[in-house]
Amino acid sequence: MPWESNVYAEYGGADGVLEDITDSIIDWADGFGLLGLAIVSATEAAFQPAPPDLLVLPMILGAENSMEISVIVLVATLSSVLGAIGGYGIGAYAGRPLLERFASESTVSRLENLTIRYGSAGTFVAAVSPIPYKALAWAAGAGRMDLRLFIIAGLFGRGLRFGLAGLILGVWGDEFLSLMQNPIAWLVGSIAGLTLFIPLAKWWSNLADAEPMDN
Repeated sequence: MPWESNVYAEYGGADGVLEDITDSIIDWADGFGLLGLAIVSATEAAFQPAPPDLLVLPMILGAENSMEISVIVLVATLSSVLGAIGGYGIGAYAGRPLLERFASESTVSRLENLTIRYGSAGTFVAAVSPIPYKALAWAAGAGRMDLRLFIIAGLFGRGLRFGLAGLILGVWGDEFLSLMQNPIAWLVGSIAGLTLFIPLAKWWSNLADAEPMDN
């Protein structure tokens, strides 16, 4: 079926401490097509560790036309934002103690400053970047961020994140995969990545010491 991401096995599983849990979730969802993608996208944005990208990317590569790619991106985006609303509710109910249970004091401070200082822009950054979306959703709920702005920023951020994957892999999928096997491309990509990563890492580090301010 075009909706199933059976090529996932070719690209390997996730690394890290939660590898077994992540792989189990992805393996389970892999056979359910769009339904599995929707469940993983929603639950990841609320509480579980498996990123929907592990389903989105191979599903896009296995799609037969642009309509299928558009549906994959739409399902991932809407489900992720819906799950983040649940994460927002969890944060609003459990408050800061929930964040402190799963993250260090400095990380909690960064997440709080991200929502307080940057508001919807901070949500957009978390929705696009590797920052755990669920942790930002918890912080937004704990800080009672405007829910409408939280949803709008999440739609734009998640839409951009999955939409770019759909555009790049959907239009230039084979070329992109071939390029990834070129050592020169890896070198250029690594340099570009470091150029972006160093200032972003410094900004993220300083965010823990920044004083909150109202939007």
